[in-house]
Amino acid sequence: MSLEIERAKPGEADGFWAQHDRDWRTELWSFRVVWHEQVHDVVARDENQIVGALQLRVAASLGAIEALYVLPEHRRSGIGRLLVAHAEDLSNYYNCHKMTVAVFNERAAQRFFESCGYKLDAVLPQHTFKLDVALLRKFLL
Repeated sequence: MSLEIERAKPGEADGFWAQHDRDWRTELWSFRVVWHEQVHDVVARDENQIVGALQLRVAASLGAIEALYVLPEHRRSGIGRLLVAHAEDLSNYYNCHKMTVAVFNERAAQRFFESCGYKLDAVLPQHTFKLDVALLRKFLL
């Protein structure tokens, strides 16, 4: 056998992951996993312009906020809270029992999510930027 280890080109391993996704998750969790993963973009518009957006990943009864951004001139007007509330409603629709978000620890984003009802689950030390990451969660049920 002539084995080579190399860096794959973008998208080159997509077929492999599509074919073996359920198998590796089953081995990881020790039961047959049905993993229905979806990504939803939620946007706030002012007339025809998007002024804020949230990206939500829904998988295995969990909603995860991957990104939230409101244009600076539209902040502090409730848009962020409305986007988060809409994402929570969407997660409820897909029977998610909780929402999570990862943000830098003790920064404005953490304070924002805590004011939206999220609680600190863990703080993970990160060495890349020397900024710890706070994992926050909110139970929906």
